[in-house]
Amino acid sequence: MTARGFAAFPKTTRRVATTWWGKTWVKALEDTALDTAVIRMGRRYAHAGVVGPITVSPGRLHAQVHDDDTVYSTTVHVPELTAVQWGRFLDRVAEQSGHIAALLDNDMPRSLIDSAADVGVDLLPGIGDLDPDCDCPGWELPCRHAAALAFQVGWLLDADPFVLLLLKGKPEHELLDALRSRVAGPVGTRTPVVVSDVVAGELPARPSLPTTTPVVLAVEPPPGFDAAELVALMEIAATRARALLRSGTLEG
Repeated sequence: MTARGFAAFPKTTRRVATTWWGKTWVKALEDTALDTAVIRMGRRYAHAGVVGPITVSPGRLHAQVHDDDTVYSTTVHVPELTAVQWGRFLDRVAEQSGHIAALLDNDMPRSLIDSAADVGVDLLPGIGDLDPDCDCPGWELPCRHAAALAFQVGWLLDADPFVLLLLKGKPEHELLDALRSRVAGPVGTRTPVVVSDVVAGELPARPSLPTTTPVVLAVEPPPGFDAAELVALMEIAATRARALLRSGTLEG
């Protein structure tokens, strides 16, 4: 099983999720809780630096949380996507090069989440999707330790939306490999963005298009991206779509 480990957050006076998807994660935590006082305490614990290193794996978050002289083993479970749901999601992402570019730029646009929802895939949690488990004597769901862990994961999601995709069941390298096979062309890696199989910064040969209309960008590319790279991805996606239409794979 693939897992990622993150160093413990130091003590801080105040920190909150800042991205819209990080805030959605925190809202799911707050909406699920039956006791708002426990949520407030969990937020204080998150800021106090008592949560140990966090391990993220498919469907599971885990950390040890220090509380006075006791250390508790705390876990939060998240529903994973099924193989069918992953197939639908990856197909939808591959249809739009902008979605791929956004993920590689550590962004998760609302349009990507909306596209996933259109094919029955919920990436972000809702009420009841965060299932806490802690060996502390507290009866609350979540307890203050699980709430602290969940708050800090909101901070992780701010910096790296691939943490959410790992939680939903697919590590970064598998996801990018799956996108490469669907797009049938180069898909970059992150930070810095590098297009696969490119030597000395040169783009691979672009596929010929069965049209004389050039592909152009209507907006400026995001920071760190070359316009030519995005145009190449758009052309590859368009070529694949035309091939599927000719073969009758796509339904009208």
